[in-house]
Amino acid sequence: MEAIKFRTLTTESEIEFFLGRFESYVGVKLPYDYADRSTFVAGYKGEEMVAGYMLVTKPQFRSLMFVPDQVKRDHDFFKNESYEMMEINGVWMSASLKSASEQFGVWLKLILDAFRCRKQFVLLMANQRNGNIRHIHAMTGAKDIYEGEPMLTSGDKSHSTIRVSYTTRWSLLLNVPRYWFEYKSRERRFHRRLKERSMTRMVTKAS
Repeated sequence: MEAIKFRTLTTESEIEFFLGRFESYVGVKLPYDYADRSTFVAGYKGEEMVAGYMLVTKPQFRSLMFVPDQVKRDHDFFKNESYEMMEINGVWMSASLKSASEQFGVWLKLILDAFRCRKQFVLLMANQRNGNIRHIHAMTGAKDIYEGEPMLTSGDKSHSTIRVSYTTRWSLLLNVPRYWFEYKSRERRFHRRLKERSMTRMVTKAS
């Protein structure tokens, strides 16, 4: 199995390709000007980009732009200094990454990079209907800030419903064993389904 190699994207063409891949997999178009305050990291197998994520380490944070003003006035989280926050966004993995070790490798690299940013709070945003991402966020110890329709400005494109939450850099790191056990559990379920389908085909042919 070819190892995934990661690198930080620096050219305009690389970043535009990354954003296009994210839109293709997730169905959301992120604005290019968001790149001005983001670090883009992509994983490659050979010449093919197979995964990536964005680390945003200074305001304005896209996830918080979608939170209603009333929530910002009432929620205790917004008493914190914004420069103690960072945001993880643009996370995607190609369907070609089927093994638990490959998927975990991407997630581990993301966690370590986020930890090295040395920000106290880590903002997370996801499609409310994506149960897989919700489960992963829950493993980080994330606490909800807002869940519902995004407060969109004219021309923005996002999920129809979102969940904005936050965790801490230490919580991200200390929960690494939970992520590994989750990915291994997924791998076992995947192989079990393969065996079940194989048995079904054998029974069908024999009957």
